[in-house]
Amino acid sequence: MSLYESLRLIFTEAPDAISLAELLSIADKLAADPASVDPRVFSAQFEQELQTIHDDVVDHSVLYHAQVLLAVLYHLKAILTPLTLITFWFDILLRPALREPKLATSAVNHAKELILSALHSEDEQYHEKIREFRTRLFDFYLLDAMNEGSEEDLLEWAELDHPQREKKACWKSNLEDILLRFGEIHPNDLMTDLDEHFNVPSSRLQLLMFMNLYTSSPMFERLSATLALHPLLSSLFSSLLYDNSSISCTVGLTILVKLLPMLAVHAGTELKNMIPRLFAVFARVLCWKERLSMNDNESDADFVDDDKNLRVPAPPPGIKWQRLDLKLGNSSSPPSAVRFFTYLYYLFPCNILRFLRGPSEYFAENNFECPYVGGWAEALDVIEVMTRSEHLIRGHICHPLIIWQNSETEFSSPYYWKDYDVARITSEAMSLDVRYTTLALRERHGKKPSSDYASSSDEAGTTPPKGHSSATPARLSLQSMVATSVLLKSTRDIKTEHVTQPWPLATLPSSNKRITSRPPSETMEESVFLPDSPQSPSHATQAISSLQRDVLLLRNELNFELWLSRENVKHIGRLFQDRILSKNAEVERQGLYNKLRNYRTQVVRLENELREHKEMASSARQKHTDWSSELQTKLREFREEKKSWISEAASLRTKHKEIQTQFVAQGKLLAEANAEVFRLQTFIKEHQHKINRLYDYEAQIEQSRKMQRLWDADFDKFKRRGEDIDIMQSRWKQMQMRLESLEKTQLEMEDQARQYRRQIKRLESQRAQDHQEAQASRRYPAALAAVTAEKAELSKSYKRLEEKNTDLREEIEELEIMIEELRAQVGGQRGLISQSPISSPVL
Repeated sequence: MSLYESLRLIFTEAPDAISLAELLSIADKLAADPASVDPRVFSAQFEQELQTIHDDVVDHSVLYHAQVLLAVLYHLKAILTPLTLITFWFDILLRPALREPKLATSAVNHAKELILSALHSEDEQYHEKIREFRTRLFDFYLLDAMNEGSEEDLLEWAELDHPQREKKACWKSNLEDILLRFGEIHPNDLMTDLDEHFNVPSSRLQLLMFMNLYTSSPMFERLSATLALHPLLSSLFSSLLYDNSSISCTVGLTILVKLLPMLAVHAGTELKNMIPRLFAVFARVLCWKERLSMNDNESDADFVDDDKNLRVPAPPPGIKWQRLDLKLGNSSSPPSAVRFFTYLYYLFPCNILRFLRGPSEYFAENNFECPYVGGWAEALDVIEVMTRSEHLIRGHICHPLIIWQNSETEFSSPYYWKDYDVARITSEAMSLDVRYTTLALRERHGKKPSSDYASSSDEAGTTPPKGHSSATPARLSLQSMVATSVLLKSTRDIKTEHVTQPWPLATLPSSNKRITSRPPSETMEESVFLPDSPQSPSHATQAISSLQRDVLLLRNELNFELWLSRENVKHIGRLFQDRILSKNAEVERQGLYNKLRNYRTQVVRLENELREHKEMASSARQKHTDWSSELQTKLREFREEKKSWISEAASLRTKHKEIQTQFVAQGKLLAEANAEVFRLQTFIKEHQHKINRLYDYEAQIEQSRKMQRLWDADFDKFKRRGEDIDIMQSRWKQMQMRLESLEKTQLEMEDQARQYRRQIKRLESQRAQDHQEAQASRRYPAALAAVTAEKAELSKSYKRLEEKNTDLREEIEELEIMIEELRAQVGGQRGLISQSPISSPVL
């Protein structure tokens, strides 16, 4: 029985219909061998047959029919083309299944898996169709599902009955689940689609809520590095810097708070580069002006004018950004920057404090241009930043790195959290808040928390007085806590009862303030949903918008708290494991040390045994291998021998005739070869004398080469001797010139010596004369003394000249001897420069 006949019998509830398990086994067998089935042909045939069955026997009001169809398609998805799923089955089966809250969970999962299989297809021919289908899914999520930021959707939601609300909630939940699972496998594609739809202001809050869910996914941590380099992150920063919606800013800050520890672990460099933008967002949130609610005597026009004055400056002309001016309710409290400051203070404490001391100077030092028209002086309220940041700083303990580093070394030195995980960064960052630090210190020192602290839940960062205790413990209703938790986590329309506190008067008109003592559920049902209600539609819209704003903020808070509790549980598990390990380490260490000694002896013994077993196993394996190879060789030889016998028996008869013919041909060839050999032998004998002469020529050539090498060596020696002669001739000329100069000097000195001798003789004669005159007359003693001194000086000068003359004579004699030796050397030179003829070394 074929698959189509079985389906028809099941849908018509025929007596011979098979069970669903048997039907699915048939589908599995059909999909088990996809190579034998062409997907295009099968999809076309299957689509035609099922369309016929769908039109004839399928009842849309019976959920079991949809479950059977979804199960069959799920088991056949391996041979179904993506085009069939996204063009045919999506509209008639998959989309209605995702809208039906009463459908079985397995069937809904089958529908999701079929859509995801079409989205995950990597076939290039369906790439454009899959992209269009992905855009269509986003359009369904943004336009068809409920948009929490749209007043029209809120009013439409309020008018729906309970089944329709369930269908809306189921449709949105299933779409979110499909997109989230698609984003875990293809993060770039999902982020690109989010960035394309992010430019539409009406869809921005919906996308921010989706991004909040996406970043809370356990699988997103490994995808955070992809988001750090994607333009979607820039769009998120633009929303936080330019949009005028406090609720979108709150959700965006929650996303950033969750991204900071992930980027610190997986994209530290990119996080460092985006610090100025993070500080700009932080400054914008600090300078956020609160939009107060209208009084009874105020008009709508005055409220709108006041709201316009609270807007931030416009972006530069180069940035095309459409602002989101979402208002849910009459009043809008500014977003809280406590958590954002806590994580920035934990990761970059020195830089955040440096920024708070001078925001404009910090942006100028980091070359970060102002994203607003008019510059930082007009866009940034420094007094407001300093005032509001003071409360944040007072609510946090001192970071140790403030003492050890400054803003410059914080960037240059390695980050202290580079080896941390996301859970540890999250827990340690939250521990900087004084509220959580007080809990941690009391738990560490074994003190009970005071009731005042247990009852405090100030979001803005205010802390109870330390050390203050109250005698009256805080009383919390467990039933109220459980009911509130269920209400926050559920997406259905849950009616609450026994509420003693009325709704805020701002959500109701002044004419109906007298009914606020009634339970809020009855009040809202009568004032909003009844057609005879005296309330005006504008006040009903404001009431619903205010409640929806609170719901969105509570969902955002719940989402962050769930993410934070999950990271804290991870960190607690790691700390508990470290504690158990450190506690048992010392006990185990001694036991392990004792075991280690036994194990060492056992290891030595086992290694010896293992070595012996390995040798035995190796030898046995080698023998087995040799035996197997020998058997295989013998078997192969026997087979080949058998084949050769069979072929030989058949071919011997034919070969006999061939051999005979070959013998005849070979005889002819042998005769021709003998003739050729005889001819070659006579040719060799004829040219043998030429060959012998060639050998003689080769010997003569070799001898000539040797003579040429000897000649080249003698010629090189001749050139070197010529160079030596040139050097000696230049030296001889130098010595000759020096000799001539010395001879001239000698002649001059001889002339000078002759003059000195004549002068000496003249002085001696004069001395003798003076001596005679002195003996003759003793009347001139002073003149005699002068003459005697002059005579002594002349005698000394004469002696010096004689010594110098002697030295010069000796030097002249030495030079003459050297000249004679050089002349003798030059005159008696033999060899290359001799006059004898040069004989050839060969001859």
